[in-house]
Amino acid sequence: MNDSASRATTSEFALDPADAERLANLAGPFDAHLRLLELRLGVEIANRGNIFKVTGAKGAVKRTEKLLHALWQDAGTETLDEPAIHLRLAEAGADRMAQDYAPQDVAIRVKRGTVRGRGANQAKYLHAIATHDINFGIGPAGTGKTFLAVASAVEALNEGRVHRLILVRPAVEAGEKLGFLPGDLTQKVDPYLRPLYDALYEMLGVEKVVKLLEKNVIEIAPLAYMRGRTLNDAFVILDEAQNTSIEQMKMFLTRIGYGSTAVVTGDMTQIDLPRHQKSGLKDAIEVLHEVDGISFTFFESRDVVRHPLVARIVNAYDARDATDVQSGAKG
Repeated sequence: MNDSASRATTSEFALDPADAERLANLAGPFDAHLRLLELRLGVEIANRGNIFKVTGAKGAVKRTEKLLHALWQDAGTETLDEPAIHLRLAEAGADRMAQDYAPQDVAIRVKRGTVRGRGANQAKYLHAIATHDINFGIGPAGTGKTFLAVASAVEALNEGRVHRLILVRPAVEAGEKLGFLPGDLTQKVDPYLRPLYDALYEMLGVEKVVKLLEKNVIEIAPLAYMRGRTLNDAFVILDEAQNTSIEQMKMFLTRIGYGSTAVVTGDMTQIDLPRHQKSGLKDAIEVLHEVDGISFTFFESRDVVRHPLVARIVNAYDARDATDVQSGAKG
């Protein structure tokens, strides 16, 4: 980031003509539209009536002022909702703007208290989730990829930004054969989805999770259940994405509708697919790395927030794998 991008400036301007009804339409319920603009554009927006003040990096402030003027005109002739704001942001190239400023500190409020990123990568990850519609969190076990995604999803549900949480995993056996498990289909796939339940219980408490599951506000399902659906106003998490096929990954990413956020998490060192099959996560990294509106956060062993031994274990396996690759190349 250059110095001009990091230096904060302020612009104060009026949106004319003054109109209380138009102002309420622009701001949204509880100023939700303005908060969305702040997150996506990396600025702070304050107003007193139709007098607005925007603070942030110089380029971002100029683009925000231009967008607010355009939205003010729209607000006079149509009812603005969150999908409409997302569409205007996309048309304005908001995701390209996001490169101009440093990640803001994102504090997530859940039942257990306030969750913040530990270290630069987790802070970047939380900010990316708040500002992008599709996000990838990639790295070793214990780096907080799934935990922070679930925390972001729970906060979005609590604040009414989404109406549903959908947590998805591919049902691929991790090296062991579970065989013909007893019970119905839900009971058969539950072992694969247990980590997602555990994260939700920690965020919301068991009783509330059970109630929300009964009302289908929270849905936890194997990836195959996503085919043919369009997911609007939802927060969708695909966990263990390294075990998706290329076709499954494409299918999942194309389910995303208006007002939805998707987070895809995975660990490229824990692929349980047949050796001849390419991981859909690896393919997505290669195909989508330059697509506007999609964020990638890559975690390393130093980002591990579990027992200190976990980071050492990850490093030891990485070193062994690197040695094997070198030996194979020589052979």
